[in-house]
This record gives sequence, C-alpha cells and structure tokens, in this order.
Amino acid sequence: MAFVKEESEGLRITEVFTLKHEDPEEKTELTMLKEETQELDEIEENDLHEEHQDLRTAEPASMKKNTPKTKSPSLFTCRQCGKHFTLKSNLKDHMRIHTGENLIKCGECGKSFTRKGNFEKHLRTHTREKPYWCTECGKSFSQKHNLEVHMRIHTGEKPFPCQQCGKRFRQIQNLKLHITIHTGEKPYACPHCPKSFNQKKKCETHMTIHTGEKPFACQHCGRCLANKDLLNKHIKIHMEDKPFTCRPCGKSFTQPQLLKFHMRTHTGEKPYTCSQCGKSFTQKNGLNYHMRIHSGEKPFTCAQCGKSFIYNTALLRHRKTHSGEKPFTCGQCGKSFTKDYSLKYHLISHTGEKPFKCDLCGKRYLRKDNLNQHMRIHNNDKSYVCDQCGKGFTRKDYLSQHTRIHTKEKSFKCHQCGKSFAQKSALNAHVIRHSAKSPAT
Repeated sequence: MAFVKEESEGLRITEVFTLKHEDPEEKTELTMLKEETQELDEIEENDLHEEHQDLRTAEPASMKKNTPKTKSPSLFTCRQCGKHFTLKSNLKDHMRIHTGENLIKCGECGKSFTRKGNFEKHLRTHTREKPYWCTECGKSFSQKHNLEVHMRIHTGEKPFPCQQCGKRFRQIQNLKLHITIHTGEKPYACPHCPKSFNQKKKCETHMTIHTGEKPFACQHCGRCLANKDLLNKHIKIHMEDKPFTCRPCGKSFTQPQLLKFHMRTHTGEKPYTCSQCGKSFTQKNGLNYHMRIHSGEKPFTCAQCGKSFIYNTALLRHRKTHSGEKPFTCGQCGKSFTKDYSLKYHLISHTGEKPFKCDLCGKRYLRKDNLNQHMRIHNNDKSYVCDQCGKGFTRKDYLSQHTRIHTKEKSFKCHQCGKSFAQKSALNAHVIRHSAKSPAT
C-alpha cells in the first residue's frame, strides 16, 4: 500500500513509502513510528508559532514578568531503541532508521544514510576523493574535520586536557583512551586467555596470537604481519629514507623510537625490571615475554596437538614437526633442518668454530643462546623458580629436573633391570654399575 504526503504553501513534497503485507503487529509498529514523527512535526510547528508570536508582540523587557526562565537541557529519546538526542531534528533523522523512510542508499556498498551530507562524505571512501589539503605539508583529506585535526600537528594545539594528570591531547578519542589508564577500564576481553584491553583494535591484534593469522603481506618481500600498523612499520625498512642516525656508531633508523631502543645498547640502560627476579630489559616487550616464565603463561597453542608455547616463534617451529617439512639441507652431510639458523649453527659444527666467547671466563660456545645461559651463572640469575619450594635455577631444564623431586616422577628407566630414576645422570651412573658387574669378555 502506497502513501503520499503533501505540504502546502506552494510547495508539494511527495514521499512514497510502502508497507509490506506482513503481520498486523509490524504494521502497528510502523504506524506508531509515523505517529511519533508527526508528533515531532507538531512540536516544531508549535515552537515556530510561539517564536512568531514573540516577534509580533515584541514586548519590552521591562513589561515582561520578572520570573527568570531557567531552561534545563531537554533530551529527546527514541522510543524504539532508547537513544537520546539534544535536538528534535536529530531525533527525527534518527527515526528514519527505524521506519526506513527516505533513507539515502549507497549504490556501491548498500549502506544507508539519513542525511545527504553524511552520504556525500561516505561516497569519498569509494571515489578516494580528498578535496581538503594541508597548506603546510601538502597532505590531503576526505573530510574537513580530519584536516582541522591534522593542522594541530603543525600548530602544536592540544585542546583536550586530562583532568587527573594534566596531559593534553590533539583528539578527544585519544583523551578517552588515556582516561582508561587512570580508571583501569579494559572492556575488550580475549575469549582465549584472561587478557583484557582498553582498545578494540589492540584486542583484535592480540587475537592473531592465538589464531596465527597474518593477513597483511609486504609487497616488497612477501613477509606477512598480524596487523596494518606492523605492516606500515615494516615497509619503512625497505624505504631508503632513514633520517634518525645514531651518532656513536652511525647506524640509521626509520623511526625515532627504534633509535631510542638502539641507543640503550651503547648506554647499557635497561629501564624495564622484573619485580620477581630483578632481571632488567631494554624494551617493555622483552619484560612481557620474560614474565611468562614466572606466570607459566603459554598463549601460543598448536591446533593439531594442543601443545602450548611461550613464544610464537616456538609454535611456528613446532608446527613443522607435524608437517615434517625440513627445507634447509646441509651440503656436507645431507642433514635437513626446519629453520635456516639451525642449518647455520650445524655448519659451524663441521668447522669446529665456537664464535661466542664469555668475557668473564673465556669459555666458548657454538650458539649465542648457550652463551646467554652460561652468563646466568656469572650473574647469579635464577629466573626459573620452583612454584613448590621457591628454589631458583639458571636454566629451565635444571628446574624441570628439580620439579621431579616434588612430583616423584621417574621418567628414566633402566632397560636391564627396570629400575627408574628421576634424573638422567642417576640412570647413567646406575648403568655403569651393571657394566662393572658383568663378567669381562
């Protein structure tokens, strides 16, 4: 059924809308929405009539009543969804979302709009038109508001202050995010682990840790990354422009933050300290990874066997054990490896070279991680702590051996007599006793 609405004063505006042949309840709802819109029209007409009467009478201020008018800000509420508006016109526009009346639909993506201005702004996302450009740096924008916000970079204007700490921001959404630091609010929770975030984007980026998804590929080298921000940072590696240079060694960087991190290799600064064992790190993510040793958190889980890992790189290596893929082969002995650096270390075993030397005692190692483990002995670093008795160890395998004392686990079995032992060294000593007892041949 089609309806036509006419207006007087020499203008005829026709609005055609159709009610589908649906159940009476839906028709009643649409009729109620029409009535609400008409009520708003009547309220506006009454307000205009009152304003017109005030202009006609034009009473002097002295002739008016002395009772002061205190206007409290009235809110106009949508009866369908409960949303509030300060202006009747905004509520009227909003009502069209529920009625479906006179919505402007985008032919490209099907999105609908109540206002022509918003529709025109949306169209620029398809046309890529950017009519507003910065006179300082030449950067262009699709919306005027975005240009105005951008100009604050050049002017240094930060109009949004935090009431708690005084820090100022260029954009109100940045202030809102900052406030969550004070409130501790983290409304976006990861469904796979107990971690929560103050931003939806951060939560989505974190989720890729569990899924292993890396949908953003670099066009230069093919490397895949978890989110667009990481991709943008990575692309700068391929760019020739590296304006941030280290004065002590001359190394250049694409970002000032990378230079800041690099400078700590010269200064020895390690501002991020573990509260449990006192170990310090140059970067915050290094401390975050280290804390998983104490907490036992293993957020990277293999979808095939359920085994979990502290690091994503460890999970990626583990996945190849299921596929059997070993693309890196030694040319001298034919042994294959899942990782290129594993082959690199293996090749050194043929030469006998041990390039990693301890500066304190002179002991040399084939791999850097072996040297790092050795350095914990000199530093008395006992990061691996037993949760049963609190005893600390310099290596993870030492902690694993110690844990068997509490669990009574004896996984090393003698094949000759069937006796089991908690540690491999104890089994080896036991086997020697068998060989000593056996008669000489």
